[in-house]
Amino acid sequence: MFWNWAIISLVTAIVDGAPLQHVERTACAAPIQRKAWHTLTRDEKKSYIDAEKCLMTLPARLDLADARTRFDEFQKIHVIHTRFIHGVGAFLPYHRYYVQAHETALRTECGYTGAQPYWNEALDAGNFSKSVLLDPETGFGGDGTGPNNCIVDGPFKDFQNSIGPGEAITDHCIDRQVNDCSSRGAAQDNVDACMTRKTFQSAWNCLEGMPHSAGHGGINGQMMNVFSSPGDPLFYLHHTYLDKLWWDWQSQNLSARLTDITGPNQGTFFFPGGGNGSFPIGGPNGTIPGGPNGTFPPFIPQPPGNGSDCNGFGGFPGGPGGPGGPGGFPGFPSPPQNGPWIEIDGDPANITTLGHVLNVEGSIPSVPIKDVMDIQGGTLCYEYI
Repeated sequence: MFWNWAIISLVTAIVDGAPLQHVERTACAAPIQRKAWHTLTRDEKKSYIDAEKCLMTLPARLDLADARTRFDEFQKIHVIHTRFIHGVGAFLPYHRYYVQAHETALRTECGYTGAQPYWNEALDAGNFSKSVLLDPETGFGGDGTGPNNCIVDGPFKDFQNSIGPGEAITDHCIDRQVNDCSSRGAAQDNVDACMTRKTFQSAWNCLEGMPHSAGHGGINGQMMNVFSSPGDPLFYLHHTYLDKLWWDWQSQNLSARLTDITGPNQGTFFFPGGGNGSFPIGGPNGTIPGGPNGTFPPFIPQPPGNGSDCNGFGGFPGGPGGPGGPGGFPGFPSPPQNGPWIEIDGDPANITTLGHVLNVEGSIPSVPIKDVMDIQGGTLCYEYI
């Protein structure tokens, strides 16, 4: 791809009484267009699915243990980094770059000429089971069935994954347990609430706490495994949507929000102890206890408003209706700032900065967070339509 670059100077502004850093924005002239799956033509949908199936057949090349295909490698990358990319300041930047790595592989290794599509989940909130995303002919196949909740139709019904569940290495199908009630958390009202947040920390907490958990919980099964959820191809459309929401929030005050980053590098989302050194109460393979194969229990966020007609869990921790209140992941306390912690390249302590290095295991070169804050800033070159 050949990009022409232009330098756009953003003026210094004052927001919430604090002077903002002057930002020199390096913008690409021809961003590729990421579109909602609902708006794609039949041919565009087929092209994307064919490219994903291509990754499932290409041999692994990154020398990551137990990964047999390029698709497996992307899942393995997520497993390797899980403890440092959830409930932390790098959650949104890391997944933005991770999706970029996946999109790059589709385009450079599988002949895909489009951009990474996203799932506009607000359109299907409360009704994931009827979404066009789950269409067996033009989508990703439907719900799981049988004792292992394997999907039985669609283009990925015969795929055997070697990574997961969790940190385990087993051959298994793509499993789903679609939960329409849980998907209500993706409602536009919840998205709109996140858009009103004034700081990165508050917006990140909100986005990770509700729209994020609702997308995973609404599909359930493989998608609810905090480690190995990229084993379901829907993962990439879900996280592209979450990236769009972050960009929508950034775009409300771009000059300020291109440099607004904070949060811990290691939260208590993962503790010593438990399965393979993760949760203290543990689950098989180090995942959250409960659910199939020791994955997340069936979290069921409350629907918008004060309804509580979803039996079971009353909200994702920190999300609306959940422990920790509407602030999001601050419901998970951070470890002491004086350590101990595992040092992250580019950060001197347990605080996420613009220098924090995002590592996708060589799929594309590692970069600091500052390079991915702008989706048209040089390292990235795309737009959402």
